[in-house]
Amino acid sequence: MGSRQAAVLARHRHNVALLGRFALVGASGVVVNLLTLVVLRRVGPHFEDAVVPLGSSGFNLRWYHVYSTVAFLVANLTNFQLNRSWTFRSSRARGWWREYWPFVVVGLGAQVVGLALLTLFLHPHSPVGLPRDLLDDSSGLRSRLYWAQLIVIVLVTPLSFVLNKLWTFAAVRTGRPDLADPLREEEVIGGTDGVPGA
Repeated sequence: MGSRQAAVLARHRHNVALLGRFALVGASGVVVNLLTLVVLRRVGPHFEDAVVPLGSSGFNLRWYHVYSTVAFLVANLTNFQLNRSWTFRSSRARGWWREYWPFVVVGLGAQVVGLALLTLFLHPHSPVGLPRDLLDDSSGLRSRLYWAQLIVIVLVTPLSFVLNKLWTFAAVRTGRPDLADPLREEEVIGGTDGVPGA
């Protein structure tokens, strides 16, 4: 195998490893997100109650939108810190706030998509609404809110990974590739000048 092919293969392996780390951080974020959601649901109003009407559209901002957004913000902050220090290893190269704002913007974009999906899963007249006979909210495992939130997280995570890899943590790679890219750091230390196996 030529050195160029080896470099491409190493890059793919590295991206899979990054995705694996991102997924582990994401799994911890799912736990944080759902625990926050459980607490909010227990202390707050019923999740389907309306908070405010959305103009004359006939739709309402509901408590599940609020609960989901608060849970997102808490999980987003913990995910950012873990991704910054472990997944992309960018904490030494750029200020916390400079790196956090793109991460939260990506997260908020994913949250908007997630809120639309959450509404579709929980709205009683939605064609993709979760079944109320099976998920009758009689227990935590039969809560439509928890299952809808979990499904939303699974659906928006790949989008979040790609956008964070390409945008949030990309500036670090362009300035100091060895700090954001563990594979590149090993290549530089090993003296291969960016070509694995050379």
